[in-house]
Amino acid sequence: MKHTLYRAAVVSAAALVALAAPALAGGGLNIAALDSAVKIIDGDNAAGDLALVAGDGQIWQGADGDRITGQPVSRDSHYRIGSVSKVFESIVILQLAAEGHLDLHARVRRYLPEALPAAFDTVTVQELLNHTSGLPAEDEGAPPLTPDQLIAGRFDYRTFAQDVHDTLYPDPAVRTAPGPHFVAGTKQEYSSFAYRVAGLLIERVTGNSFAQEVGDRITGPLGLRETSVPERDPRIPTPYLHGYYTASNGSVVDVSEQAGLPSTIISTPADVDRFLVAVLDGDLLPPAQQQLLFTIPVGPDGAPLCDISTGLRVQCFSDGGLMSTRMPDGTVLWGKTGHDIGYASGVFATRDLSRLGVYAVSRIADDNGDAPALAQRIGAAAFVKPQG
Repeated sequence: MKHTLYRAAVVSAAALVALAAPALAGGGLNIAALDSAVKIIDGDNAAGDLALVAGDGQIWQGADGDRITGQPVSRDSHYRIGSVSKVFESIVILQLAAEGHLDLHARVRRYLPEALPAAFDTVTVQELLNHTSGLPAEDEGAPPLTPDQLIAGRFDYRTFAQDVHDTLYPDPAVRTAPGPHFVAGTKQEYSSFAYRVAGLLIERVTGNSFAQEVGDRITGPLGLRETSVPERDPRIPTPYLHGYYTASNGSVVDVSEQAGLPSTIISTPADVDRFLVAVLDGDLLPPAQQQLLFTIPVGPDGAPLCDISTGLRVQCFSDGGLMSTRMPDGTVLWGKTGHDIGYASGVFATRDLSRLGVYAVSRIADDNGDAPALAQRIGAAAFVKPQG
């Protein structure tokens, strides 16, 4: 059954920025600055990139590379969005809560009694979304994978259930079962593994795959025809941004085809733009759940809980799973970054949609989760006013 949008019209940033322009009025986008920012320079650790910025009634799109093949990168290329898929997950969870299928304040073990050991008994559904669960990292305690192992294992696929079981119930002869990092609800620590549990929760509550729920609730209703949840299919639609990774011998390997997880999503800048517009504009959630997208959790002392473990400027994650980051000029952006092997991406916007930016970078080696220099330049250029 198709999900009904909570607002009648869903439009792209191209239309919305014209309505929201007063917040950042004063000259429109600086096209020259954006054209310069998207160009790859030495030290960027990138083979190619593409970006979209909307604001003041304008839309700019740019791309550069591919430095490995020598071929140009299409501005409409598909790419792997990495953890931006977590926003899709959180929207599905919040919709299920709005429909009465689950309680955000209930303990996860109420729905998945066998999935989490007793040590995680107090973790709630809400704490999965806002990164305050205290759950361990995926495969915590296992030796880190080498670049060669990452490349060789890129076609491996694990279901949510396998991922959760392998992490929390490892072979005791290999490694010790991990315990909580902290008491749930007392600290914020970014957790991809919490969203593996959230994915399993979606499948258990609905009886459907994550791919089907995303299709029925998000991509179908919004008309995101270039967005797919490929599951076990490693292929990527054309045209696409090639992803690369550097092997131990220094050779650069094309890793565009990879299997990943049930929550792996492929999209384009235009579709990601349309998705975040719908998220921020209230098209996908009723008011009570919509407010959670902008509600930062607080600790026992009443102070906001923000994750600063990534080395970036202070980041807060809302009860709805959105990342909030403050620009140097005080502007607050909402969105999410993402990483897959060979790819780094992100989408951010002001809450009033007076600025929205999407980027994808073909990264040649690991960047430790940091936003690529290219993305930082594009983000800065989005707020530079034109001269004259």
